[in-house]
Amino acid sequence: MLKLNEPMIIVNFKTYLESTGRKAFELAKQAERASKETGVQIIVTPQFVDLAKIAESVEIPVFAQHLDSIKPGNNTGHILAEALKEAGVTGTLVNHSERQLCLSDIQTSIELAKEKGLITCVCANNPATSAAIAALKPDITSIEPPELIGTGISVSKAKPEIITNTIDLVHQINMKMPILCGAGISQAEDVTRALSLGTQGVLVASGIVKAKDPYNILLAFANATIQKNREDNI
Repeated sequence: MLKLNEPMIIVNFKTYLESTGRKAFELAKQAERASKETGVQIIVTPQFVDLAKIAESVEIPVFAQHLDSIKPGNNTGHILAEALKEAGVTGTLVNHSERQLCLSDIQTSIELAKEKGLITCVCANNPATSAAIAALKPDITSIEPPELIGTGISVSKAKPEIITNTIDLVHQINMKMPILCGAGISQAEDVTRALSLGTQGVLVASGIVKAKDPYNILLAFANATIQKNREDNI
């Protein structure tokens, strides 16, 4: 199973045209370059049709955007854990606000992923849900208030209490679980503030994918994590 390094940056490609097909491949290579230059773990989550090609072409972790709570059989239009493993991915998002699941399906998806050695990053929209999800023992939790997603208004600035409350509740259940935050993360300052609040990284999307220069934004994000680590170790 993939070794997680902290802090980490997960880039959700979603279904933007800027991260589809050839452009998805180019964006993944830019993320790989930024990761190699800084030593910061950057994880990319392309669309399903691009997963296998990208996983074969980059040396950074590749996650899926979703995993269905199904086993092999007569299911149509679903995402199978075995298929993700075969495609070469190392993990998956679960329960993103744009692909929400009920708690029982989240639990099954986590269990199926673990059976195949896949990392799970499970998203939640509020602190209470984050705590409920932490009890299911995913590898990572990520707090993302849906009202801020895609706005450019960072959760770490606009609603820091959501992050700190999530950390408090999740750590009552599992002190070692990495906690990320997302929604509106678009500047290096947003990353620095998120880490200062106690997170182990960020989950970002449009702030990278739709940027005019994704590579330099990724560098800025990665360097922000490095600078914060240096300050913490002084």
